[in-house]
Amino acid sequence: MELEVVQRKENPLLKRTEVSFKAIHKAEPTPTRDALRAFLAKELKATKDIVVIDSQASTFGRYETVGYAKVYKTKEQALIVERKHILVRNKLIEPEVKKDAAPKPEKPAPAPRAAKPAAPKPEASKPEGKPEPKAEKPPAKEEPKPASKEEKKAAPKEEKKPAEKKEEKKDEKKAEPKKKGGK
Repeated sequence: MELEVVQRKENPLLKRTEVSFKAIHKAEPTPTRDALRAFLAKELKATKDIVVIDSQASTFGRYETVGYAKVYKTKEQALIVERKHILVRNKLIEPEVKKDAAPKPEKPAPAPRAAKPAAPKPEASKPEGKPEPKAEKPPAKEEPKPASKEEKKAAPKEEKKPAEKKEEKKDEKKAEPKKKGGK
């Protein structure tokens, strides 16, 4: 692999040297960030721990990688100035592990849905002695009034849920075969 420094700029305020580079790697895979840091350190006569590669990108269809790196005076200066995710990528610091992530699962995981629903489950929450009150339907011949915006919002809350409607239909279907069976 050949490494060519395209541009070099001193930045005394941040105590670093900013470098644009091009690495030519014929018949080799794209070099890793660590390999590029080692080559840049050798080229710029510095140690590997003060070289930080900010970005690198391989050119499609060619054997070259272009990038931007920073060489600091000390490792402490690099740790102060650089963004944390860049330091993690360059393996100068360890990634932070969130401590709150482990105790989070308070709710039990929902059960997976079956492809076909099983037989209807008996409802245990209703007392046995009291019959279930049925909702009264308005007469069918009345024409509905034009509803205002407030009434439109309230209307869906009054309607039965689709699951309740299905249960009522199943109860009706079960009752019908018993009547037909007696001759």
